[in-house]
Amino acid sequence: MDSELKNSILKTGTTILGIVCKDGIVMAADRQSTAGTVVLNKKSEKIVKINDYIIVSGTGMVSDIKRVEKVLFAELKLKELRSKSRPTVKQAANLLANILYAGIRQPSMLPTQAGFLISGFNDDGSSELYTVEPAGSTVKVEDYDANFGSGMPYVLGLLERAYKPGLSIKEGVELAQEAIKSSTQRDIGSGYGMDIFTVTKSGISKVVDQEIILEYKNKGK
Repeated sequence: MDSELKNSILKTGTTILGIVCKDGIVMAADRQSTAGTVVLNKKSEKIVKINDYIIVSGTGMVSDIKRVEKVLFAELKLKELRSKSRPTVKQAANLLANILYAGIRQPSMLPTQAGFLISGFNDDGSSELYTVEPAGSTVKVEDYDANFGSGMPYVLGLLERAYKPGLSIKEGVELAQEAIKSSTQRDIGSGYGMDIFTVTKSGISKVVDQEIILEYKNKGK
């Protein structure tokens, strides 16, 4: 599985990240979608609201990511109806992990190849961030994570140096912006803009919607 991750997922090209702050979670992503060395989409929305209290961001095969998001939405809705209560963020993360685990364990020529960051807020107002790797293991994130995107090395290098426990949401958003900028400058699989969301007890909000435009300059003689 390790070799499969290196040979497939890391080649798909993307940057996603989540940062734990003292008053919530910040999630960010770039906008570029690639197929090998070709840029297929410059306006990909990689952070998706599953419902009013859960948000996810995926890295890997786009078709797998979109399918998993739809299944997660449906399963969470069914769980709400059956239990007559809202699932916790942890329960949502474990459900997502089970979907991914089943996707690679069932006989198939094309197993599911996608990893996710998932965050949200609970009924008591607390917010949580989990990383779910493509094989289905789940880890609660206590500081920051970038899952298995191609921009991960650049993001983690910056966050390792700049992250401090107890960041405010505002500081987390600023740090996420710098991390995405660093990734899009060095990772050929990431670029063309960024989207940043915040998750707090007040809800889920999109706070940054920024496009990166290339400009060509003529050098005067």
